[in-house]
Amino acid sequence: MSGQRGKGREPSRRAPARTPKPGAARAPKRPTRSAPAARPASAPEPAAPQGPFRLGAIPGATPGKWIDTWQERMPRNPLELVPLAVAGQTEALRRGDVDAAIVRLPIPTGGLHVIALYEERPVVICARDSHLTAVDELSAADLEGEVLITPVDDVLSFAAPATVAPRFAPPETTEEAIAVVAAGVGIVVVPMSLARLHQRKDVAVRPLVDGPVSRVALAWDAERTDPLIDTFVGIVRGRSARSSRG
Repeated sequence: MSGQRGKGREPSRRAPARTPKPGAARAPKRPTRSAPAARPASAPEPAAPQGPFRLGAIPGATPGKWIDTWQERMPRNPLELVPLAVAGQTEALRRGDVDAAIVRLPIPTGGLHVIALYEERPVVICARDSHLTAVDELSAADLEGEVLITPVDDVLSFAAPATVAPRFAPPETTEEAIAVVAAGVGIVVVPMSLARLHQRKDVAVRPLVDGPVSRVALAWDAERTDPLIDTFVGIVRGRSARSSRG
């Protein structure tokens, strides 16, 4: 029996491990792949400011270049231009009828932010055939004896001692006063922008060298925090689209 035990299955022979030859290059190990890192949840984008932006503007104001810049930078937020009378500019701001306004100074500044923009020189509007057109510019002394018409919506409060007050009630508007002048009665003194706004072929315009200037400013409610207002103020101040507020 003992002789039969050796006739079973032959034990398996393992191939001897191969020893690498000196100087032989070893195959590089494959890098282990790590699990991809979880991406952090992206923060929600801030909501775009709502429009339109309502910009008030008194007669003669020239905000065209700022409006053009606004349309380039804020194509999804329209700008609405709201005409304002000088007499009602403060109330429109305080009631919230407009977000900001181009106004004529002086204006009560309590509760308002005000940025001075530019000054306008005064001009004399007279009839086309008036003797005042003989010179290129006038002074208050040149207006002696002239009927000075001051409309109800006057913005300069100009007074010359040598002028004459009209014998009729003052016209309600500057446009009506200029129409009276065109008929050959009196003169009107206004800022240059109003002369351009109401220009006519039957009147002439001459600079008044010693008359009062009219200052134009941008104003808005000091208690309002609005990204649209901040954007427009930045445009007026000449800041680029990428510059920080300041």
